[in-house]
Amino acid sequence: MVFSSLLFLFWFIPIFFALYYICPAKWRNITLFAGSIVFYAWGEPSYLILIFVSILVNWAAGLAIAKFRSRQAEGHTRWEKIIFVAAMAFDFGMLFVFKYTGFFVSNINSLFNTSLKDPAFTLPLGISFYTFQIASYVIDLYRGKIKEERNILTLGTYLVMFPQLIAGPIVVYSQVSEELHKREITPQKVADGIAVFILGLSSKVLIANTVGELWKDLELIGYERISMPLAWLGVVAFTLQIYFDFNGYSLMARGLGKMLGFEIPMNFNYPYISLSLTEFWRRWHMTLSGWFRDYVYIPLGGNRKGRARTYVNLFIVWFLTGFWHGAGWNFICWGLFFFVFLALEKSFLGRFLDSHRIFARCYSLVLIGLSWMIFAITDFRELGVYFSRLMAFSSIGASNDFVYYARNYGVVIAIGCIMSASLVPGWLRKVVMPCSGHSARGVFGIALQAVLLFMCVCYLADASYNPFLYFRF
Repeated sequence: MVFSSLLFLFWFIPIFFALYYICPAKWRNITLFAGSIVFYAWGEPSYLILIFVSILVNWAAGLAIAKFRSRQAEGHTRWEKIIFVAAMAFDFGMLFVFKYTGFFVSNINSLFNTSLKDPAFTLPLGISFYTFQIASYVIDLYRGKIKEERNILTLGTYLVMFPQLIAGPIVVYSQVSEELHKREITPQKVADGIAVFILGLSSKVLIANTVGELWKDLELIGYERISMPLAWLGVVAFTLQIYFDFNGYSLMARGLGKMLGFEIPMNFNYPYISLSLTEFWRRWHMTLSGWFRDYVYIPLGGNRKGRARTYVNLFIVWFLTGFWHGAGWNFICWGLFFFVFLALEKSFLGRFLDSHRIFARCYSLVLIGLSWMIFAITDFRELGVYFSRLMAFSSIGASNDFVYYARNYGVVIAIGCIMSASLVPGWLRKVVMPCSGHSARGVFGIALQAVLLFMCVCYLADASYNPFLYFRF
């Protein structure tokens, strides 16, 4: 089940929240847990066992670590370390088996001319996200930053909470531990949550889905047949699609979290206004960047062990970042693409960008757009064809295809470009967020929410194109 579906909007939300709000506060975790299981099982019931086993293994590991720690005032006992390593091996081993086995089998076969059988596992929904979340619980517990969760239902609720179960944001246990045990639900929080959810739904349905149809058309036409202007329009289209798609989903998750009484962290902060790729990754998928910073980069030494070690650590982080996004060489290349430019910015380029803001803006937008082509096109031959079309100056005069698609998608692309900056969306959010149902602004905000929701429902009722790009990452 996905948020941008009529099933979710008109069946799951009314039934679940009616039960959630009428049940006593002490039963809300079990209601949320049960509802989240139904939400996940609707799309992929066969892999529910993985989630249940993950909850059980990590809950037991947490209790065991705490038990052995209580026997020693300082440092880690031998059994503590063994249990920690075993829990990490289980969590990341499951991710490796289901997500990366086929990748390694196919590459071994190609490299050594063997005929190993590809098990062809179906990737469980959300496994990349919930693996990082439950791993963060055990890591922070091992580090002594949090206390063990003794109630298995509470830990299970943290892991399967449906707003962020299958696509993030990545929520670490310490961010919601207090709310898991006691949370306040007020009419204002619910109203704010509804407003944020509708903004996210509108971003996903009205902008991402619409510009995504242009990118889909380019795939159907064949990259070798498009003109240079249309190729660049395609870059813009996919750049907008992936932002409004994922940011829209993250906003919906935050809105649902508010309605449940949780504060789910912000995941995007207008990344396309960045003046460098370093700044871009401080604004894009911030919960993932923060996870790799706190659980990989800093433990490796960060920038504290000399320049050479810093670049090695950066390489490891960006290799893993790319590989986390998908089991394919294009995703690895995508991660290493950012490593190269982030290393250059850390070395000398950053100082130049700081003093040349116009160049920095163009540099960031062009490189971000090109990076998305590496991300989107998994076949390297097709990727080469697309990049060649970006430089096909001879096709500029014969660009009727560009005129056709610019006429059909120009308005929504313009709206997407405006909405990806901070000024208008910031104003819109203030207008849509209800400050009071009796004030003029409050009434207008509610009316605007109703209009946006109506437009989204009309689109979903009529459209057949409703993908979510991060759905199986």
